[in-house]
Amino acid sequence: MEFETWWLLIIPVCFSLGWIAARVDIKQLLSESRTLPRGYFKGLNFLLNEQPDKAIDAFIEIVRLDPETIDLHFALGNLFRRRGEIERAIRVHQNLLARPDLPMESQVQAQFELGQDYLKAGLLDRAEETFNQLVDTTYGTQARRAMLEIYQREKEWVRAIDAAVALQEAGAGGRQKEIAQFYCELAQDELVHMHPDAALSLLEKALAADRTSVRATILMGDVYLAKGDVEGALTTWRRVEHQSVPHVALVAQRLMDGYKAVGRPQEGINLLKAYLAEAPSIDLLEVAYKAELELNGVEAVNQLVAEELRRTPTLLGLDKLLEARLMYARPEVHPELSMVKNLIHGYTQKLARYQCSSCGFKARQFYWQCPGCSKWESYPPRRTEELNVMN
Repeated sequence: MEFETWWLLIIPVCFSLGWIAARVDIKQLLSESRTLPRGYFKGLNFLLNEQPDKAIDAFIEIVRLDPETIDLHFALGNLFRRRGEIERAIRVHQNLLARPDLPMESQVQAQFELGQDYLKAGLLDRAEETFNQLVDTTYGTQARRAMLEIYQREKEWVRAIDAAVALQEAGAGGRQKEIAQFYCELAQDELVHMHPDAALSLLEKALAADRTSVRATILMGDVYLAKGDVEGALTTWRRVEHQSVPHVALVAQRLMDGYKAVGRPQEGINLLKAYLAEAPSIDLLEVAYKAELELNGVEAVNQLVAEELRRTPTLLGLDKLLEARLMYARPEVHPELSMVKNLIHGYTQKLARYQCSSCGFKARQFYWQCPGCSKWESYPPRRTEELNVMN
């Protein structure tokens, strides 16, 4: 391949074309920036410097001087909502919707933002009505998610199931775990009203939606117990170990009570010990501790706790060991041992918490739905100290 002299002309020509294009872009950018109000840049600067109050004042002034600034209306409404000034956010978005010249795309966006305002304000009826009008628009998926949240807040579980199914069919991700939880909520209501057969039918639907639903299995055992079938309840509760071994701590007391009811308490204790060896848990230990003490006495329970503490050294376990030792301590050491036990017990009360893996909300009792962030199945079935030891 021979070199041609005219090829040298390509380099300066390309450079010149690039320079001209850059100049055109710069001129266009400068022209657009001159059309923007000065207050826009002031407001933007305040936002970047984390001064939302001053930013809002700047944006309000722009909107007052130039009502045509649609995007600024949206920015202003969102700022109001984030600050908790819901009434002002609602007025901004209602004013936008009242404009006859508002493009259809902006109308849909304004309606969605208004629905968000209503939701944040707790005006669930208005929010539902607003989002329901958006189902067949470009905001359909977001509207369905918001409606699902509304139905959960209102505990309308049947409508929540329909909304979750609609989201799945719209390609918005799997909702099997949530659907199973909604069926469990319905089943629990039926159990409270002494309708075990209706509860059983709902729990079968829950397990059809999510075969790994521990809650559905636990409640199904409760249904068999309510119908007087203790053996059936025990068989069902034992299925939890096949779904999630750590969750057996949640059915430990049920299992122990069931084995006592059928006259086989030692079999129940042996089962809990086997679970402890596979999935150490202070809640599981608590149930085994009481059952062992009642059936086999102080020496047996002392051995149980000592073995568990060697396997999983935690302050919660030490607290139980000291409790066992106090039962047969000599009178002269009893006061000192009791003092140490009380000190450790006071500290362990702070550690005996379940913690949401999503938002970090801590609680003394186990929740299937976090009270902090409303997510389902976000609580590990172990206390915080146990999780720290495992990590």
